Amino acid sequence: MTIETTSIQDYLKTIFDLTRDAETASTTALAARLRIAPASVTGMIQKLAAAKPPLVHYRKHQGVTLTADGERSALEVIRHHRLIETYLVQMLGYRWDTVHEEACRLEHVISEEFEAKIAAALGNPKRDPHGELIPDADLRLPADTSTSLSALRAGQSAIILRVRSDEPAFLRHMAEIGLLPGTNLSIKSYSSFDQNLELQIGDQPSRVIGLATSSRIFVEIQTL
Repeated sequence: MTIETTSIQDYLKTIFDLTRDAETASTTALAARLRIAPASVTGMIQKLAAAKPPLVHYRKHQGVTLTADGERSALEVIRHHRLIETYLVQMLGYRWDTVHEEACRLEHVISEEFEAKIAAALGNPKRDPHGELIPDADLRLPADTSTSLSALRAGQSAIILRVRSDEPAFLRHMAEIGLLPGTNLSIKSYSSFDQNLELQIGDQPSRVIGLATSSRIFVEIQTL
């Protein structure tokens, strides 16, 4: 695996992630996420657009999207990453806040045979330790039917499906207060002034969280 191939995979994975919330990924957003100068990002995007076959669609000042080939390549490295994170947590005892960087290093170098053996050893999991969906062996990503916790209001109950963050400090904080995938919670109150939610998590004392937290937690709403 060359440095250039690794870089290309990082670009494709990041574009895929950024376009989950927007129609296109801007070069500014890519530069910020990858911590690379905007001019360097533009150069790489132009290279990916000119590849045979093209991996991205790009028009100046209009952002970038993945082609079908680019999306398939992104999903392959995402599958590697999420399976590795799951293996590290379930089989090797890593904490969920320590696996991202390790998986980033390994995702580029494992073989398809090794990937298949990891998946089989784990029982072909559907989600990684953070609750993110894992593309299947045919690189199909299951539909995400989760709802942002920030959209819930008083009286509603839910189960946490995923926590969208790779920041170790944030993940440690979530673990400390019990906001983990699989956790049941209910909304006691909502403040329209600051968008704070008061949560009841099991039999713990109620806790207030702000939008910066609730917008990164995704749930399945429970109905009576």
